[in-house]
Amino acid sequence: MALYVKAAEILEKAERKQGALKTLVYDSKFQNIKQLFALVCETQKFSSVLLDIIESTKLLKQTKLKLHLAKVLVYDLLMGQGLKCGGSFKSTMMKHRPRLQAELARMKVKRKVSRNEDLLPVEAQMPPGEQLPRYVRVNSLKTTVEDVVDYLKRDGYTYQGQASRLDDLTLKSKNFVKDMHLPELLVFSPKTDFHDHFLYKAGHIILQDKASCLPAHLLNPPSGSHVIDACAAPGNKTSHLAAIMKNKGRLFAFDLDAKRLATMSTLLLRAGVTCQQLANQDFLKVNPDSPQYKDVEYVLLDPSCSGSGMVCLQDRTAADQTRLASLAAFQLRCLNHAATFPRLKRLVYSTCSIHRQENEDVIAAFLQQNSTFRLVPLLPQWPERGLEPLSQCLRASTSKTRTHGFFVALLEKHSEALSSTPPLTNQNRAVEEEKTVTLEAPDTEDTQTSPPGKTEEVPSSKKKRRKRKKKQKTQGNEH
Repeated sequence: MALYVKAAEILEKAERKQGALKTLVYDSKFQNIKQLFALVCETQKFSSVLLDIIESTKLLKQTKLKLHLAKVLVYDLLMGQGLKCGGSFKSTMMKHRPRLQAELARMKVKRKVSRNEDLLPVEAQMPPGEQLPRYVRVNSLKTTVEDVVDYLKRDGYTYQGQASRLDDLTLKSKNFVKDMHLPELLVFSPKTDFHDHFLYKAGHIILQDKASCLPAHLLNPPSGSHVIDACAAPGNKTSHLAAIMKNKGRLFAFDLDAKRLATMSTLLLRAGVTCQQLANQDFLKVNPDSPQYKDVEYVLLDPSCSGSGMVCLQDRTAADQTRLASLAAFQLRCLNHAATFPRLKRLVYSTCSIHRQENEDVIAAFLQQNSTFRLVPLLPQWPERGLEPLSQCLRASTSKTRTHGFFVALLEKHSEALSSTPPLTNQNRAVEEEKTVTLEAPDTEDTQTSPPGKTEEVPSSKKKRRKRKKKQKTQGNEH
């Protein structure tokens, strides 16, 4: 019963523009966030259809239910997994089920369709070829891609090798492939469900959209490094970072909501993460000069956003510009704060938003305010780039990458010595780490002694000789 009451409350708040659907769900402190999120998203998607059914059957008048509560109950009764409650709600809905089912059937006959999805407005329908695949990230802390593939083959799935183009991600039945961009990612048909599968329950696989895997993959912190996940819950990116770090080093993860942090702790435990240090704290209030963060060199920042890239949250009405401006200001504050950690080398910024105001505009403002950072060009083979002139960034979408809408940028702190450092990969990491060791000492010295914007005014060899002669002369006078 609590599930439906909370879902109705969130739908009503979203309708009144009191917050983004995703934010409202995660701020609800509901015990089963995934279940609530799925119900809210699907109910909102079918909102117009559900309203027609409710009005045609005069359900509100006969039951005294409020509209949003009636919507979530009718959705789960007719289109979902069935009612997950008892008591008065269930008895009321079961009493009216025959009429509700008859009205749904009548609508399908009238519109000459057979699927519930075909009742949606044309602009809300996703063509079959654009339905998102099920992405599964193999958790390298517990297993390998090869072992998972072998297990699934024995479980009746058919492995079709590594994908080489986008069309290879259109899969049927129990076929699956390895992703062409992310080596630890497996791809399945859209309806594949792993929630009750042993590999999922044991933490060997993580259910995570491909685009959501990009931030940790691109930040690519070395094993043993100190890393911050600034806005960490629900924890998928945190567990991905830990896997890349091989559970060595320190991974600081912050979130304001204690309950979300507790849920995240459970997720990380199942994933076998041991290098984390969770903090129920606002990232903006974290002191970069605190001794415990003195070795932080990598930061992943995925701040609150409009969620406009999430397929189930896509709203085709005009965006609320006031709200977008407020979100963008907050995102820029987070970026600027992340840049103040003294030993920071690389910073990934990502959102699940499609709006330029939260993406390219935020990055452009940050670069204007932080001249010691530059954008690192990312994945040249990726099919969708950031909007010009920031084509170094990546975008993602249902049509071009077969993922949720997403944006990611990699920022690198540079000096004269490191301004041309390429993105680290597993293949060149050892070479780059050797280079970094030899370059770090002079870089630190330059940073401490040279005023901003004046790094080019290093004394020449001629000036150094004059200084040495002057020093020798002084020493001679002393003797």
